[in-house]
Amino acid sequence: MPKPPVPRLTVITLGVSDMRRSITFYEALGFVRKMHATGEVVAFFDTGATVIGLFPWDQLAQDATLPDQPRPGAFRGMTLAWNCRSAKEVDEVIEFAVSKGAQRLKPSHMTDYGGYSGYFTDPDGHPWEAVVAPNIEVGEDRRVHLPD
Repeated sequence: MPKPPVPRLTVITLGVSDMRRSITFYEALGFVRKMHATGEVVAFFDTGATVIGLFPWDQLAQDATLPDQPRPGAFRGMTLAWNCRSAKEVDEVIEFAVSKGAQRLKPSHMTDYGGYSGYFTDPDGHPWEAVVAPNIEVGEDRRVHLPD
């Protein structure tokens, strides 16, 4: 029996309504765009561990054989996270994102689990949490390090 494949998350692709606006937004947040040869057909950003991909919403839905309409106006059941090293960094990340066109969803606050977090959305409403979580270390390499 062959060995099973090694599980890994490599790319998170976000459906977007305006490629140019979304590319500009993610570049403004400081994510480094790679593979510029794809133009505005698809965009890839290095996140330090995985990749964020941007693809036109209707084409992504078609590719996944899902309906393009109606587009959800409510919670989609997932968030993206930007883990931080301190509460001060959480506040800075949220203020920075808002200054680049994000919408603030929830102000930074102490959480019931002993962390500190707040939320913003990208131009298409994809929610991001900026967070400091107990026992989740953000190293000097800016990557998340989880305990065993």
